Amino acid sequence: MKDKNYTGAVPGQERGDSVTAEASRTLENVIAAKAFFHQAESRLLDVSQWHGLAGEALARFILTDQAGNPVEGTASQGLLIKIDIPGPGSESGRGYDWVTIEEIKRVDSNEMQSTALRVRPVAAPGSGKEEPTHFYDEGSTSTFTVTREHDRVTAAIYDRNINPNTEADSLIDKIRNAITGLVGEKVFSKIQWQALVDGLLK
Repeated sequence: MKDKNYTGAVPGQERGDSVTAEASRTLENVIAAKAFFHQAESRLLDVSQWHGLAGEALARFILTDQAGNPVEGTASQGLLIKIDIPGPGSESGRGYDWVTIEEIKRVDSNEMQSTALRVRPVAAPGSGKEEPTHFYDEGSTSTFTVTREHDRVTAAIYDRNINPNTEADSLIDKIRNAITGLVGEKVFSKIQWQALVDGLLK
C-alpha cells in the first residue's frame, strides 16, 4: 500500500520499524467527498476528542501548551499532546507519554486535498530531562493524515523509524519503555491507530 504522502510530511523509512494503519470511504460524488474530507479533517485536528473516535478503552490524548496545560480547540504546530495509554505509565512523565506537534501541512486542489499532522516524542514539561518521555525514542515519528482523491477519502497513520526509548534515566522507565515499545509496535499502534482511522471516517 502506497503512502498518502502528498504533503511530504511522512518521513522516509531509514531505521527501526514502521507501522501503517489506513481506512477509506468512497462517496457518491466529488462534492460529497469534499464535504466529508472537511469533516474528517476537523476530527483529525481535534486531538482531545480522539479517544471518543477510537474507543474509550484505548489511549486518551490531551492537547496541551508547552507548559503542559490543557488547550481547548484544534491542534497547531508547537503544541504538545499528553498521552495516557493503558498499562504502566512513564515515571518521568508522571504516568503519561508526551509528543510535540512538529508540523501540520496541507495541500489543496480540485482533484486532491490532504492534511497531515506529524508528531515526535519529547520530554515532559517540567521534567528537566532531555530524553523524550515516551516509549519510542526521539527519532520515531507518527504522521496522521486525511486525504481526498476525487470521490475517495482516506485516513491513515504512519509510524516511521520507530525504536524503543532505552535512554531514560530511570531503570523503571528503561524497562517500561523496552516492554511498552515492543508491545506498542506490535499491538498498541496497530490496534489504536486502526481504531482511530476507522473513527475519523465514521
